[in-house]
Amino acid sequence: MDIPRPDQARRKRRRRILLTLAGVLGVGIVTAALSRLEPAAPTVEKATVLVDTVKRGPMLREVRGNGTLVPEEIRWVTAASAGRIDRIPLLPGVVVESNTVLLELSSPELIQAAADTHSRLQTAEADLEKLKVQLESDELQQESVLASLQSDSEQAKLEAEADDQLAKDGLVPSLSARRSRARASDLEARVKLEEKRLAIRARSATAALRSAEVELANLRKQYELKLAQVAALKVRAGVNGVLQKLGELQVGQQVAAGAYLAQIADPTRLKAEIKVAETQAKDIQFGQVAAIDTHNGVIPGHVVRIDPAVQNGTVTVDVALDGPLPKGARPDLSVDGKVTLEKLDDVVYVGCPANAQPEAKVSLFKLVDGGKAALRVPVQLGRSSVHTVEIREGLTVGDQVIVSEMSQWDTHDRIRLN
Repeated sequence: MDIPRPDQARRKRRRRILLTLAGVLGVGIVTAALSRLEPAAPTVEKATVLVDTVKRGPMLREVRGNGTLVPEEIRWVTAASAGRIDRIPLLPGVVVESNTVLLELSSPELIQAAADTHSRLQTAEADLEKLKVQLESDELQQESVLASLQSDSEQAKLEAEADDQLAKDGLVPSLSARRSRARASDLEARVKLEEKRLAIRARSATAALRSAEVELANLRKQYELKLAQVAALKVRAGVNGVLQKLGELQVGQQVAAGAYLAQIADPTRLKAEIKVAETQAKDIQFGQVAAIDTHNGVIPGHVVRIDPAVQNGTVTVDVALDGPLPKGARPDLSVDGKVTLEKLDDVVYVGCPANAQPEAKVSLFKLVDGGKAALRVPVQLGRSSVHTVEIREGLTVGDQVIVSEMSQWDTHDRIRLN
């Protein structure tokens, strides 16, 4: 027969409670200990990163940009007058001379206007000749009237003198002598008036001739302009060079006066237009030495123009070429350009880290433990070049740092290199 033991049951229950509390406490202690442990450093393959060594010495500051070769001078050929395209004898790329015909246009309206102007010019020339003859005839008639009056005046003076003498001798009445003197005075006054009228007629004739000649000259210029416009229907290059482009033109197309037709340039006189990032262009100055890589040779040059405006985050810099063009150099050829800003004689520098900006504070991974690991350190950068950047603080000569892209490890201060 079993005998119940309440004390033993209580002891077993107490033991289970204590064991449970001990287990919970142990789990908490282990969890707290694990939470204090630092996460394991990630492992990076050393072959996948780019490592450079901090150096001290001279550093050449340069900026780089991509661009194209462009002609120093470009001639834009436009339509002198409206017309219809009849023929396009040439295609871009051919060598042209100043009188080479690029396009042939037609314009019946312009030809008719030139013919009308020529007819008006011929009429004006005939009217001028007629006016000259009429003025000469009027002048001769006026001179004839004046000559007749002068003759009558001289005769009247003689008769007046004779009558005066006869009147003194009592041979004629004094009244007849006074009449003779009055007639002579009247004729003398009429002679003076006709002389004035003749002078005025001469000035009037000169003014009339000048007006007719001005009108004739104006018509002659209009006719010459029309002839030039008709001649310009054969569109010529105007300069020696190479036909670079033709507008979007087709035979039969109507073009307006001033419309763009073609572009001509001298392929032996080229310059480089390179696009430099606006953050790097601030130190570029006129006359600085440059080098243009055409991928078939490097041409020395110098900066001749800096665009004052920024477009799409870049500044356009024009570089004049100081050396001969390599084979294959032509307008619109893609090139790489470098501009030398200055030479720093004694600075601490390293290869330019990815996405680093000059005069910025960045964090870089410095190799430690004999290159088996890398530790993140703050670094103050200074002036930069195409491939190198000055180190102001944070690194010393001989330090090795990772300069390749490491943004995926931004949350880690230490990495292992395998």
